Amino acid sequence: MHTSTITIEIDLDENKVPQQINWQASDSSADMKQKAKSMMVAFWDGADKAALRIDLWTKDMMVDEMADFYYQTMMGMADTYLRATQQKELVDDMKTCAKEFYKKFRETQLKENK
Repeated sequence: MHTSTITIEIDLDENKVPQQINWQASDSSADMKQKAKSMMVAFWDGADKAALRIDLWTKDMMVDEMADFYYQTMMGMADTYLRATQQKELVDDMKTCAKEFYKKFRETQLKENK
């Protein structure tokens, strides 16, 4: 059996706020650690039937970047759900929700920038 390892390092400031996020995967073609401004990691605990999550972002993550990150994550989750379940109608609903989220975010940004 082959084992793959993903390593995540979080540099924190004196208040334990993430300053920098670096990650590396043993099966990746990248030789060096990769930087990230935000991360979401979720695990499914089958015994407790509960999602365990870690959501972190650095101080320099901008609001528009966070909106892009959430939109792309929601769309990606919908694609994954489709591959796993073939429930196209539910996936279409998930994608509609993601698109509405992003549309409302952009409208809010336009109002705030006037």
